[in-house]
Amino acid sequence: MADPRPASTLLQGFLTDVVAVESIAAVPTILDVVCQTTGMGFAAIARVTDDRWVACAVKDDIAFGLEPGGELSLETTICHEIRQSGTAVVIDHVAEDPAFCGHHTPARYGFQSYISMPIVLPDGTFFGTLCAIDPKPAKLNTPAIVGMFKMFADLIGFHLDANQSLASRTAERDLYENIVQSDTAPICVFDTEYRLIAFNKAHNDEFFRVNGFTTKVGDIFPDLFIPEQAAVMRANMARALAGEAYKVEAVFGRAEFGQPCWEITYTPLRDAAGKVFGAFHQAHDISARLRAEAELQDAQDVLRQSQKLEVIGQLTGGVAHDFNNLLTVIKSSTDLLKRPDLAEARRGRYIEAISDTVDRAAKLTGQLLAFARRQTLQPKVFAACDSVRVLSEMLGTLTGSRIRVVTELPENDCFVNADPNQFDTALVNMAVNARDAMEGEGQLTVRVRAVERMPPVRAHPAVDGPFVAVSISDTGVGMTPETLGRIFEPFFTTKAVGQGTGLGLSQVFGFAKQSQGEVVVESVVGQGTTFTLYLPRVGGAIQAPERGEPTPVVDGHGTCVLVVEDNVEVGTFATQALAELGFATVWAADAGEALAELADDAGRFDVVFTDVMMPGMNGVDLAREIRRRHPGLPVILTSGYSHVLAQTGTGGFELLQKPYSVEQLSRTLLAVAMPDRTKRISDE
Repeated sequence: MADPRPASTLLQGFLTDVVAVESIAAVPTILDVVCQTTGMGFAAIARVTDDRWVACAVKDDIAFGLEPGGELSLETTICHEIRQSGTAVVIDHVAEDPAFCGHHTPARYGFQSYISMPIVLPDGTFFGTLCAIDPKPAKLNTPAIVGMFKMFADLIGFHLDANQSLASRTAERDLYENIVQSDTAPICVFDTEYRLIAFNKAHNDEFFRVNGFTTKVGDIFPDLFIPEQAAVMRANMARALAGEAYKVEAVFGRAEFGQPCWEITYTPLRDAAGKVFGAFHQAHDISARLRAEAELQDAQDVLRQSQKLEVIGQLTGGVAHDFNNLLTVIKSSTDLLKRPDLAEARRGRYIEAISDTVDRAAKLTGQLLAFARRQTLQPKVFAACDSVRVLSEMLGTLTGSRIRVVTELPENDCFVNADPNQFDTALVNMAVNARDAMEGEGQLTVRVRAVERMPPVRAHPAVDGPFVAVSISDTGVGMTPETLGRIFEPFFTTKAVGQGTGLGLSQVFGFAKQSQGEVVVESVVGQGTTFTLYLPRVGGAIQAPERGEPTPVVDGHGTCVLVVEDNVEVGTFATQALAELGFATVWAADAGEALAELADDAGRFDVVFTDVMMPGMNGVDLAREIRRRHPGLPVILTSGYSHVLAQTGTGGFELLQKPYSVEQLSRTLLAVAMPDRTKRISDE
């Protein structure tokens, strides 16, 4: 009777629908009840779409010729119209039904009675129909028959939806399980009693790898570890069970299996009400990563050490070269001074050469200390603009007549708190560098600006805050990136031999850093270079300048000095020199001896002259202790270098830098110990 297409031609989606209907256990009973109640010989559940009609379940007692999976051409069925209207069609007797007596479907399939009820899923989706036909007329259009078909259609729709939801949840669960089982990271789930309730394969594999045995559901997980690790694991699990999601690194496993380090992520599990009913963790063995990081750190440390040694080698070579040159002058001069019958003029010249060379050596040492940020700064509040104005005339003389010096200064004074002498030296060093880059001709521009940010430089981030920016720009040859990367290295210079030590810019760098500032360089080859010195800006007034130096005084007039010096040669020289200049001296080799002398009779001393770098108590601490015990006794510090001074300053005490002359020593001692006598003697 029918001419269905075979099921083998069905698409996968329709086969799934057929299986879904067949999985409803009540379907055969429903079709039997339909046929028995109505007396009809064919009943079916059909999946109806906008282009297909497929039988999903069939009861055929009239040899209609249709089986599950078989199809009818959609246009030849009334179900096509039912899908469009969404309403049932009931025909007791086709020949007597004015709406269907001439319809093509009854004529094609030879039936006289027909009923078809829409099957709609709970969400309103049209699935298909529950239909029945027979060659003979039947009494169908009654409330009981129509109600029965409606009930069965609803029941089928409900089951289809429930089965589909179950299948989706099952598929989702299977997907999650596959994902979890496929994850190579150990995952385990535990309840509030610390019992394992689930875990993936990786968990047991890794647990066996580091402990030598496997776990099972129901195990109290912390109890499986060695005691010290059990306490850590229980504490970690407790945090998660208390509702905390977090990540931790810890070592778990037995010593004989390597005890790897793990990164473990803990996450609490909550029910619909938000109550924690368990937790799970996911672990990753990070031992290899930590070893790689350690190896990288070791390699970087070795590289840094190598770089430091290279810099030290360069620095040592530069220092040795320059100091050997200076020592050659001193040695030659002293040898010549030993010659008999030496003319007085030549004697004076050789003595002057030694004195000048000592000054050059002191300057070289100062530049090295500046680069190392170990120089003793004496900061004061001063106006950067005023210093630039004073220096501008000298810069003109320094650079030569063919270089035009231009200054651009703001109306405000731009106060900074820094060492004014080192500030001036830094500007001169930058100006000399600019002069040499212009080969004696061009324009040098000095700008002073108040800024609110220090830009990022040499891997250091930008710093917000009030700063004064002092820039020196030239119109010279500029620098390549390679040169820019090395300009602050001590003894690095692009100048010809004998034209520069390579320490000027390193002094600028050290001064900026030690003053909590920075120096930034911008350069374009063929266009010029700009050095910008950044120093912290402060408010307030300029500090009063110090008094000018008094007339040199060489006679100590019996002033008593306690000399504290641990170096025998320096101590011997200082006491002998002071004695020749009319001072009375007592020499203490360290702070302990000095305090003992003062405890015996502090009143006999007019001033204490102490080195800073000494074993035990340093000179600054000694000065503070003397101030505490003997408030009226002045103290003068002396040092060639001290990390104490570089870090904390002089503490308010007078400082005489080594090397010093006997006149500087005499003048400083008298100026501090007896200022009134110094002025009176100077006036005389």
